[in-house]
Amino acid sequence: MRQRRRAGSRPIVLVSAAALGLTLIGTLPAAADGGRTPDREVIATGLDNPRQLSFGPSGDLLIAEAGTGGDGPCVAGPEGPDDQVCFGTTGAITQVDRKGKQSRIITGLPSLAGAGGGSASGPSDVAAVGRRLAILIGLGADPARRAELGDAGRQLGTLVQTTRQDGRYRTIADLAAWEGENNPVDDPDSNPVGLAVDCGDFLVADAGGNTVLRVSGDDIALQASFPDRPVDAPADLGLPPGTQIPMQAVPTSVAVRGYDGAVYVSQLTGFPFPKGAANIYRIGRDGTPTVWASGLTNVTDLAFDGRTLYAVQLTNDGLLTQSAGSVVRVDRGSTSPTVVAGDLFAPYGIAIRKGSAYVTTGALLAGGGEVLRIRL
Repeated sequence: MRQRRRAGSRPIVLVSAAALGLTLIGTLPAAADGGRTPDREVIATGLDNPRQLSFGPSGDLLIAEAGTGGDGPCVAGPEGPDDQVCFGTTGAITQVDRKGKQSRIITGLPSLAGAGGGSASGPSDVAAVGRRLAILIGLGADPARRAELGDAGRQLGTLVQTTRQDGRYRTIADLAAWEGENNPVDDPDSNPVGLAVDCGDFLVADAGGNTVLRVSGDDIALQASFPDRPVDAPADLGLPPGTQIPMQAVPTSVAVRGYDGAVYVSQLTGFPFPKGAANIYRIGRDGTPTVWASGLTNVTDLAFDGRTLYAVQLTNDGLLTQSAGSVVRVDRGSTSPTVVAGDLFAPYGIAIRKGSAYVTTGALLAGGGEVLRIRL
């Protein structure tokens, strides 16, 4: 059933807006989260669909902007022929340097979006590797559909590398092609959204494929896969009480080598996006994911600060509601996270430095995204 698959296919935030017909943009109310309210400061504005972010070795903050699509080629979106999404080269990487100066240092990256440019697919994560930048480009579809975009389609669903000096990039891993050929879980679908560097390799969370992949040189290998879980069907589906339906995992982020040397993975969860159904998984040396913490909702990113794990909840009550999101602290074995920053509008990525969390917000918006610095 393609509607369930969209949970991990269209760009993650698009699921909450266009693909499910919700009206999150501009309508999310303030959430009554409780917990302490940390100091907040806006350090970047005017971003186009900002997603994950990270710090470079010199302390500069790097932000992946999924862009606003473009003039085409165009293809039918998830809602049918009248729902067109169009390709453009509006994706970018923005830098905020140590003095607070904001600038787009890489432009011209692939982007796919509908009218208005919100909820785009495009650059979803960025990591500094020496003097180069590794940039993850989302897709959000069956890899075979890239052909409908012609040559432009080959740029989506990939991991690319570039330098700050010339801005030209080359593909180092075609993740969507790997999903199309191997497809470990469910129907073929790829949306690479989370990136981490691990001892010279790259780990990628593919939300569409429900996998974590390891890129080592020219090789792509399966690190872990996440099967569907049964959950109660929403009442509005009209099914008998107690009926359960499969919910996809939708892994969204990878934190490499936590304090215990393991890999940690967050999940958004698929339809029906129930409150409290998202887990944090730990992948040990045997490669098997185990639940490290539970009771979270629609998690898009996670990061360690020493031995303390923080996560971003895109919404607090599930994507079928219009609730604000939050940054939460997650303890090992917990079934209920602790809110440290609530009332956030469509938060997405998190990076931590010197006692503060840097969080992208307005992740659905063309031109309206921001980065907040939140004292922890």
